[in-house]
Parts: sequence; structure tokens; C-alpha cells
Amino acid sequence: YQNADGDIELTEGVRSLVSEADRIYIVACGTSYNAGLVGKDILERIAGIPTEVHISSEFGYNMPLLSERPLFVFLSQSGETADSRAVLVEVKKRGHKALTMTNVPGSTLSREANETMLLHAGPEIAVASTKAYTAQIAVLAILAYDIVRANGKELPFELMPELARVATIMDSVMSQKELFEDLAERYLKTTPNTFFIGRGLDASVCLEGALKVKEISYIQAEGYPGGELKHGSIALIEDGTPVIALISQPKTNLNIRSNVKEVVARGANACIISMQGVEHEDDEFILPHVEPLLAPLVTVLPVQLMAYYAALARGCDVDKPRNLAKSVTVE
Repeated sequence: YQNADGDIELTEGVRSLVSEADRIYIVACGTSYNAGLVGKDILERIAGIPTEVHISSEFGYNMPLLSERPLFVFLSQSGETADSRAVLVEVKKRGHKALTMTNVPGSTLSREANETMLLHAGPEIAVASTKAYTAQIAVLAILAYDIVRANGKELPFELMPELARVATIMDSVMSQKELFEDLAERYLKTTPNTFFIGRGLDASVCLEGALKVKEISYIQAEGYPGGELKHGSIALIEDGTPVIALISQPKTNLNIRSNVKEVVARGANACIISMQGVEHEDDEFILPHVEPLLAPLVTVLPVQLMAYYAALARGCDVDKPRNLAKSVTVE
């Protein structure tokens, strides 16, 4: 809810859940899982709460050793994800607390959890989730910030003005979408496979980029931490293999550029999308600078747009990809 100053604060119910927790377990599937990976970094680096991210379908049947006071955070666009609900049922049996972040009020995961934080992203019509991803990251950032504020600690930066600036930059990127149509034409239209590489938060966004390409354009795609390529998957790089690199984090800038050189030396067709402050003049696209912890809100747009235009170029149904459903209601 909004306080008297117009700032967003958590409800007392959500604050109570978080204040009692010694560790947060984010449980999700697909795109929501990828958003959770970004949320883990934000929660740990801003709020200082140890956070784990788990795939719902695995976690429900292979639950790890838990901390003494765990809080389970369920991320789900629809709030009806069967894999996640199976975990929630088990969590409740064990007497643990749960918080759902969903786009759908009154959904099953929302009703059965102790508390809910709504995404307010508006309805998503297409099967492949896009705006729910950015909404989940934004809401996780709000959660992290309110934890810090509630504990009376100093905030590393003001969140709401920065989110407002991010929104403006997102509009700016979307207004240049034709540039990503060109990139999709050059790098993805005819390829059977591609790699997305990055480090740290960028690696998490690469997972989402690869998922979007797989979902709607049917290209075999992998999202990979750049430094891990040489431990096996670089064997798949051959002449013309598209490698899309995301670079937004200053501390890993030189490392990922070194990884790009490694794949280019083996014939890869490399496309670098970077952010102001770490850019090189020959990068394909340079995004306006934002706070590095919030960079995934911006860096995900180019990869989503490239997936979209690759699907169109290949004659695929962007809204209703084959074999997929909007709400996965079976395990």
C-alpha cells in the first residue's frame, strides 16, 4: 500500500512474515524462476537476507534441509501453477509460512498462502510471459527495500525514483524496437541454435532470453554464465553460431568481453548489448544507464524483442506457441 508520502510500504501481515524469517526460499517455474534468480541477488545485497531459489517441480519432492524459520515466497503469474501449489501444500503441512507474488487476485496460490503481494501488471494475453517478469523483479525489490526500511537501516539508493527512471528508459527502448527487429533478422532468423551469455545478474537475464527464444521461435537456445562456456559448451560453437552477450555489470565487464573473444575466435557471430558506463563503441546496442541491481528490468527488453521478431521472421505464432499453455495446471 502507499503511505502518506506516496511511497510504497508492505502491509503489516507481509512485514510480520519477513521479520520472523531467517531465510527466504523462492519457489517458482519457468519465467518466474528466472525472475526469482534476480530477486535473490536483490534480497541478499539490499536486505541482507539469505535467499535460495528453487524449481517448484523439483522442490516438492526433493526438499532440502531447511532453516529454522523459513519463509516461502511463491512467484506465479497466474497463481494457478500446479507444481508450485504442490510445494505450498507440503509447506503448510510442515507449519511454515508462505507469501505469494501473483498477477491474479483470488487465485489458488493467493488464497492458500498466508499473505499475497499483487503484481498489478495487467492481464497477460500471450502464452509467453513478459511483463510479469519485470513486475516480479520490481515487487521483489520493493520487498527488499521495505525490509531495510523497517529495520531502520540506511538504503543504498532511493528505490521509487529509480524505478520511475527505469520505466522511462523502458519506454525509450521500446520506441527503438525496429533496431531489435534488424538484430533478430541478422542473428536469429535462420539459425538452428544460439547462446545467450552474461555474468552475475546478466547471466540470470540470459536464462530468460534463451527461454523466450525457445518458447516462441523454436530455436534451440541456451542461457549461460560466460565463464562456464569453456567448461564444456564451447565445443558447440562453430562458424556462424549466434552468441548474444549482455553486459550491464561493471565488475564483470572485462570478464564477459573476454568470453566473447573466446567464442569469436571459434567462429561465433557475436552480438553485444551493453549499458552506458561499460559500453564499447562497436557494441550493437547501448542501453541508458540504470542502477546495476535494477539493470535486469532494462536488459531483458532487447532479448524479449529479439525473440519476438525472430518468431515473426520464422513464421511462428507469437501469442500461442505450440505445446504450451498459459496456466500450467497439471504436474
